[in-house]
Amino acid sequence: MASTKSSVVVAATAMVMVALVSSVAAVPGIATFYTPPYTPSSCFGFEDRGVLIAAAGDSIWGNRAACGRRYTVRCTGGTNAIPNPCKGGSVTVTIVDYCPGCASRGVTIDLSQEVFAMIANPDAGRIQIDYTDVGVLLGKFIVIYVHIFP
Repeated sequence: MASTKSSVVVAATAMVMVALVSSVAAVPGIATFYTPPYTPSSCFGFEDRGVLIAAAGDSIWGNRAACGRRYTVRCTGGTNAIPNPCKGGSVTVTIVDYCPGCASRGVTIDLSQEVFAMIANPDAGRIQIDYTDVGVLLGKFIVIYVHIFP
């Protein structure tokens, strides 16, 4: 009987994971970058959160709801005369701050200078992106709770 319950839990967990992955779609936006120092921040005060960070524009800020959320960001093209600004690949960042000037500039997310340089030529300054919300990081693990009732 325990084996049957384990099989059901594993199968149900796999189906939930597939459903979560398949329902996530990238959203287009615009990214810029900001430079150090990265503290203090609106979300974490003077806590150093490293350099894989970003500040949220109004479209994702949600009155601080974005604090600690993680987004995978990929450059999809330029917004100015810099040819071929994208380097390829993507990077996952944690929202640690608010970007008050982003809305007036049509910017979705303001990446740390280091993150921007990972996916695009910094000379571009402003790029088109696709971004995907990948959840909240608790410690070093993403936590997904699945409860199967008997």
